[in-house]
Amino acid sequence: MTKETTMAHGDITHVDIPVSDMARATGFYSTLFGWRIQEYPGYEGYPMWQAPNQVSGGGLAPRDESFTQPRSTVEVDSIDDTLALVTANGGRVVMEKSPISETSWWAVLEDPDGNHIGLYEGVTDTGG
Repeated sequence: MTKETTMAHGDITHVDIPVSDMARATGFYSTLFGWRIQEYPGYEGYPMWQAPNQVSGGGLAPRDESFTQPRSTVEVDSIDDTLALVTANGGRVVMEKSPISETSWWAVLEDPDGNHIGLYEGVTDTGG
């Protein structure tokens, strides 16, 4: 997740798209939407895309049985506080808080309707 500015709590900051063939998906999305897609050092096997607006972005992630649909990721001030609210309000934690880098973390929740939403806290420097 490349972040040029600080995002506010609740902003959608990233969309992961599950793919089975990275080369095919890279060609498809770059041709279709003009997305710039590249891998960054330290994130090999997870090419990240950026839309022409230089704001919208995400990643092409390996598809597996637990990740079959696109997943939006929402910026939060505190993953810990947000996960407490998830369980208190009828959702469940799918993936506990995990580090991305020394200054960023992510987690995944499931809402009461079964939708998976990513949570992001911090700042990740991809050097790009």
